Amino acid sequence: MWKPMEHSQCRRQDFEFYGPRWASWNIGVFICIRCAGIHRNLGVHISRVKSVNLDQWTQEQIQCMQEMGNGKANRLYEAYLPETFRRPQIDPAVEGFIRDKYEKKKYMDRSLDINAFRKEKDDRWKRGSEPVPEKKLEPVVFEKVKMPQKKEDPQLPRKSSPKSTAPVMDLLGL
Repeated sequence: MWKPMEHSQCRRQDFEFYGPRWASWNIGVFICIRCAGIHRNLGVHISRVKSVNLDQWTQEQIQCMQEMGNGKANRLYEAYLPETFRRPQIDPAVEGFIRDKYEKKKYMDRSLDINAFRKEKDDRWKRGSEPVPEKKLEPVVFEKVKMPQKKEDPQLPRKSSPKSTAPVMDLLGL
C-alpha cells in the first residue's frame, strides 16, 4: 500500500526526519507526526488519524488508504492550488494551510464526486506505458516474538508490558 513516490503529502523540509508513520485514513493520506497533531486538531469529522504501525486497522480503514493515497489526494484537494504557492514550513502557517486544504476545501475541485474519485484506478505513479496487471496484496502481519530477558537489577521497579490482543499490522511493510 505504501508508495514511496507518493509520500509527498507532507512537504515539510524535515519530513524525512519525522517520517510518514501516521495516516489520516478517512482522507487516505500518510503524514508525519507533526502534521498528525495538526490533523487531530481538525477533529474526527474532518480527519481521523492513526499510527501506521502502533494502532489496529480495520479492513474499511485499509481500503480507504488503498483507494486514495497521497498523490491522488493532492490532485483532489490541491486542484486549484496556485502554481506559485510556497508551502509553509512554520507550524502555525502549516496548520493554516492544512485547515484551508481539508476543512475549508479552499483548493479542491468541488465539481468532483469524492466517492467516485476514490474508486477510480490510478496508475500514474507506475513506470512505463504498458498496463500493469493489478495484484491482490495480502496484508502483512507480524507476530510478536519473545526475546530473552536481561538480568534485572532487583533495586529497579519492574515495568509491566502492555498486553497484546491481536497481531499488529505494519502498513509500511517494515
